[in-house]
Amino acid sequence: MNHFTYGLLTPVLAYVMSCIGSMLGLRLTAQAHASRGGARVRWLLGAAVSIGGTGIWVMHFIAMMGFQVDGTQIKYDVWLTAGSAIVAIVVVGTGLLLVSYGRGRLPSLLGGGLLTGLGVASMHYLGMYAMNMSAHVSYDRLLVGASVGIAVVAATVALWFTLRVKKTVWITAASLVMGAAVAGMHYTGMYAMHVTVHPEPAEVGGADALDFLVPLMTVISLITLTMLLMVILSPSEEEEREDAELVAKLQLRRRATQQQQELLYNGSAPRSAQAPRRR
Repeated sequence: MNHFTYGLLTPVLAYVMSCIGSMLGLRLTAQAHASRGGARVRWLLGAAVSIGGTGIWVMHFIAMMGFQVDGTQIKYDVWLTAGSAIVAIVVVGTGLLLVSYGRGRLPSLLGGGLLTGLGVASMHYLGMYAMNMSAHVSYDRLLVGASVGIAVVAATVALWFTLRVKKTVWITAASLVMGAAVAGMHYTGMYAMHVTVHPEPAEVGGADALDFLVPLMTVISLITLTMLLMVILSPSEEEEREDAELVAKLQLRRRATQQQQELLYNGSAPRSAQAPRRR
């Protein structure tokens, strides 16, 4: 069993994609907190796709591209694999909504972190279950528990970041931490797995990784890039505040100018319109 068939290529690329998804997700949540109504929900949904889709799911399966077992092919159940992507996006979106509309209160943060962490762990093991091999697979319960614990802690910290981190430098730093946490959870879960190849390998059903995973990951990555362009073209919270302050100053200046004009007009009214003086 080899987790690094292509050397450091797959773990490094997986980590980079996780950081990119996390960074964009944090930026989108910052936009959401500066918005109201339907706009806030749309930004949060975008953040769910970025963090859950790219930051977690794409990271998971890029790392899986480097996983091989001697003596058997590895193929994937299409529906279970696609379902794992949906699970990742839905649980992250639910956690973001709980925390955002819970106004950052501790119960909503802890509840959202627990729900999201368990969902992320479920996504991981659902994705593992989607693998078809001519082998028997078992898991070390202690390492499975550790991976779930890492997922819950990482999800809680990530949700806390969405509430507190606003500036670009801190968003970048937070995304590096989130990427490391997601990668740590993934490889802990992978090392919990033990594979025993069948003496007489049978034909393995399912889709090959290159035929199925790569196109699906490409679609999610393109969606993420589209949202990145939306973020770049949208004003930041600080820019919106500066624009509002500028508009307020211009309105005050306009009122002051109007008042001065009215005073000048009243002071220079024609004498014929004034009351006649007595001789």
